[in-house]
Amino acid sequence: MTSLIKRNASGSTGDGDANLLINGVVGVPGGIGEGARGARAEAFDRWLGGLSAWPEGVALVAVGGLGRRQCAPYGDLDLVLLHAGVGGVDELASKIWYPVWDAGVRLDHSVRTLAEALSVARDDVKVALGLLDARFVAGDRELADTLVRTATDHWRRTAVRQLPSLREITTARWQAHGELAFLLEGDLKEAAGGLRDVGILRAIATAGVTDALRPAVRAAHLRLLDTRDALHEQAGRRVDRLVAQERDGVAAQLGLRQPESDAAYGPEVVVRDGDALLRRVAGDARTVSHALDDAWRAADRLRSGRRRGGDVRPVRRPVARDVVEHDGELVLARTAIGARPDPSLSLRMAAAAATTRLPIARATCEWLAAYCPPLPSPWPVEARAALITLLGAGPGLVPAWETCDRYGLIDGWLPEWTRLRSLPQHNPVHRYTLDRHLVQTAYEAGRHTREVDRPDLLLLGAFLHDIGKGLPGEGVAGRAGGAADHSIVGAPLAEAVAARIGLPGTEVALIGTLVRLHLLLPDVATRRDLSDPVTIARVAEQVGDPATLDLLHALVRADAAATGPAAWSDWKGRLVAELVTRVRTALDTGVLPAPPAPDPALVAGPLPVVHLTGDRVAVAAADRRGLLATVAGCLALHRLEVLSADASTVDGRALVECRVQPRYGLPPDPIALGGDLRRAVAGDVSVTQRLRGRALAARGSGAAPRVVWHREAATDAVLLELRAADAAGLLYRVTCALDEAGAQVRAARICTLGGDVVDAFYLVGSWPPDDERARLEAAVLAAV
Repeated sequence: MTSLIKRNASGSTGDGDANLLINGVVGVPGGIGEGARGARAEAFDRWLGGLSAWPEGVALVAVGGLGRRQCAPYGDLDLVLLHAGVGGVDELASKIWYPVWDAGVRLDHSVRTLAEALSVARDDVKVALGLLDARFVAGDRELADTLVRTATDHWRRTAVRQLPSLREITTARWQAHGELAFLLEGDLKEAAGGLRDVGILRAIATAGVTDALRPAVRAAHLRLLDTRDALHEQAGRRVDRLVAQERDGVAAQLGLRQPESDAAYGPEVVVRDGDALLRRVAGDARTVSHALDDAWRAADRLRSGRRRGGDVRPVRRPVARDVVEHDGELVLARTAIGARPDPSLSLRMAAAAATTRLPIARATCEWLAAYCPPLPSPWPVEARAALITLLGAGPGLVPAWETCDRYGLIDGWLPEWTRLRSLPQHNPVHRYTLDRHLVQTAYEAGRHTREVDRPDLLLLGAFLHDIGKGLPGEGVAGRAGGAADHSIVGAPLAEAVAARIGLPGTEVALIGTLVRLHLLLPDVATRRDLSDPVTIARVAEQVGDPATLDLLHALVRADAAATGPAAWSDWKGRLVAELVTRVRTALDTGVLPAPPAPDPALVAGPLPVVHLTGDRVAVAAADRRGLLATVAGCLALHRLEVLSADASTVDGRALVECRVQPRYGLPPDPIALGGDLRRAVAGDVSVTQRLRGRALAARGSGAAPRVVWHREAATDAVLLELRAADAAGLLYRVTCALDEAGAQVRAARICTLGGDVVDAFYLVGSWPPDDERARLEAAVLAAV
């Protein structure tokens, strides 16, 4: 079958794992679009039909993409060899399956009688759904048509009973793959709102439960198919996850070009082609997800009606002013529809939906979008209260917000939302697009409202904290290097929103402060020496009062939880809490807290002293230069990342204390680590040689590193900050270079941001002259 094979870019024929182009099969074209997909299906039909003679009572049936005539360029084939109990079926199957495998095409296959196929469909809802796509390819057409007709009829009769099982399976898949509309690298097929969900909508529509495939859904489906086709073509293999490195190429194949200035996103927003693709995918996924939510509710109502016997009318129950529950959904009270609507009506409906966790009826959303008047500026008290209720509603916030967003209600509340919607965040620690991140942060902030004096301002500050992302001065959507700038850009924007919704001037200013300083606590906690009075004094000066400090502390934790698991750790939480405690002491008493005393166990007893407890490594040795570099190198040898390091001298003893974490998840052998540390600090040359060989072999790569000096950032030291790509042994190399250049390091703070680090080194002494700074910079950069 070598004539059927088209090798991939590497020249390999692969192992059947989609390393070969499906369009390498003779007569099967590549390309993007509905026409190309149909042409591939027809070509496969011809090829498969010609692989064997077809006796009576045997039919080849396609399901999946081939059954729907939606073959992706690198998709697989789903085939059923259907027979009526005739002999020689196994030999016939071999004549079909082996040529497909030899052609490098992925194959999902089965051999079944008509009764077996229908029996499996009755027991397995996923098989039942698959047979709804069944289509005759070759052989006995009457046998194939009987399967299609019987399977469809069975589904229509049993769908209402089987849908709960299907919903459980679907929910589990969503939990595993997330929501396509909000993910930066979502799975186009399996994530919520993806192609798999369109198949469920098709099944619900086939059962006659509701009109699930409305024109908007069909259009979104075709665009998602086009995107998947372009992703296959771009990657040269089967891949359904829209990974970052392929986005721009996929956008180019689809002809998506984002102009530098687009009025839909804001007059000064620069968006890349890949970002335009993500926005389109997000919109389509939202369309699919919302349609499926409607379809599930329609199925629930149908089952509920059958349980009631179909004669009892559902009860209407008031749940809030102008809001009524009707058959499991929220609708407007008749009095609200008859009179001129209150401008706050849509917000009050959203707040009711979030607090009751009940969906808003589609007709109600459409009516609100068409007839609810715009909010005045400033907002009335009812609207402001409804917004705070909505933001603090907990688990009901996200679905209620998403429903309102799908019908354009939020654009009427916040004109800025058009720019923020589906905006990608090009930062490896973020898992959501910007709009979802803001809503998720408000949700997470709701967990901390009892810890602060003004829970309403916490919720609003959390919702607005990243409003400056994507604007000039920040870097598009929070790219590395712009993380600090978006808080400055966003503060006046947040103040404008706060003023528009009717907050008084002092509270408007506080919202601006929360947005401007929302990165202060984590940045200082992870990059500065918390025992230095200058550090505490500067934070206290910026924060101003304990109430603001509490708000910032809660906002930091909410922001991290909404960002993703890589944004927070127990170590980071302890550092932030320690900083908050010290700053509160300064604000309450006006006295800066004293630096902590050295560990008594390190300043007594014979040398060297090595203590290993949890994430702490403490070493005491005879005072000499280079001890910090030696300890850092030994820790790198044992694959430990240093998060913070402090070096000091007490009564002729050099003390080094480090906070560490395993680089690859498994902690090292404490006996081996302790032994190497003792030998290394005692000057064992063999250990030093091992350190240098291992660390120097592990140098990282990436963008050009940079050194930044900070004046007056410490009491008795100058601060050198290194921004570079992360790599094993980096701290060892840099501290060795500083030591060899004659600089004494008092403390080091290591902050990892995805694949980059921002490492701060406290160098003991006065501010060095320019030529000395240049020499130290050169030494550090050479080490990196």
